[in-house]
Amino acid sequence: MIKLKIGNRQIGKGYKPFIIAEMSGNHNQSLEKALQIVEAAAEAGVDALKLQTYTADTMTLDINKGEFFINNPDSLWKGKSYYDLYKEAYTPWEWHEAIFKRCRELGLIAFSSPFDETAVDFLEKLDVPCYKIASFENTDIPLIEKAASTGKPLIISTGMATVAELDETVWAARQAGCKDIILLKCTSTYPASPENSNLLTLPHIRELFQCEVGLSDHTMGIGVGVASVVLGATVIEKHFTTSRAEGGTDAAFSMEPDEMKALVTETEKAWKSLGAISYGPTKAEQASLKDRRSLYVAEDICAGEILTKENIRAIRPGFGLAPKHFKNVLGKKAKVDIKKGTPLSWELF
Repeated sequence: MIKLKIGNRQIGKGYKPFIIAEMSGNHNQSLEKALQIVEAAAEAGVDALKLQTYTADTMTLDINKGEFFINNPDSLWKGKSYYDLYKEAYTPWEWHEAIFKRCRELGLIAFSSPFDETAVDFLEKLDVPCYKIASFENTDIPLIEKAASTGKPLIISTGMATVAELDETVWAARQAGCKDIILLKCTSTYPASPENSNLLTLPHIRELFQCEVGLSDHTMGIGVGVASVVLGATVIEKHFTTSRAEGGTDAAFSMEPDEMKALVTETEKAWKSLGAISYGPTKAEQASLKDRRSLYVAEDICAGEILTKENIRAIRPGFGLAPKHFKNVLGKKAKVDIKKGTPLSWELF
């Protein structure tokens, strides 16, 4: 069994799912709002809160046309340049320390997704326990190597990566010194649909790369997240906000507090329900064995009288002979008088 720890939290099949609330740009450039999101995440019962560490200049160029302009009619961010979007969505670096401090006070593990090497250097100074590589950055091998060189666990979203690309990513991370890798199945659409989630990939990823697996989930609701646990997900990441109505760059596909609380509760139930391969009554079911059907005397029977379908029946409770003996006892003679309601036993005929 893979042994992996982030902060003080063990992660793996033997532990309840590790739930990450992703703040992203839902703070709307308000530190007060960001801290409210932290507090709501803690109240919802998540294990960790994640930021994104970049600036518009570390992400792209300040160009407002051509391929630098978002004109996809299906995009939530249509009509903006990449630069303006990232300028609006980024979390000011000077906020990180205050946000991380509040997380620690509330018992949350706090970390971030770095988007370039300067972000890794910055986050190292804040002593983050791990790094998350976003799905669009999972082919940025220099970034992977930089984060991996810290020796800390890497959580990597698979996104659109092919098996060959993921192999390059995992190999680069391990060569650079990362021993603990978690690959998150991720569909890079916003929001994503259940139909495009392809959760059956999870056990294949685990087997192929010999690492922990999880889900970076952009679908609405909790159904896909709960289902992922059944297929081996030990980490689940969801975007989070205090209120979708208040807006935010990712608010449209983010979880609200009640939804996140339900995700925490229901994924833990799903994990507990997996148990082990088991047949026969569990310890908790032992008392219910009496409620099975068994053979009972349905009419008063005199000694010497023949057992028939009329005076013997398979009914509840289960203190008599098993119903499988019904044909064998028909035609037998009663040794003694037997009252109606007596459980049938071999000694009676």
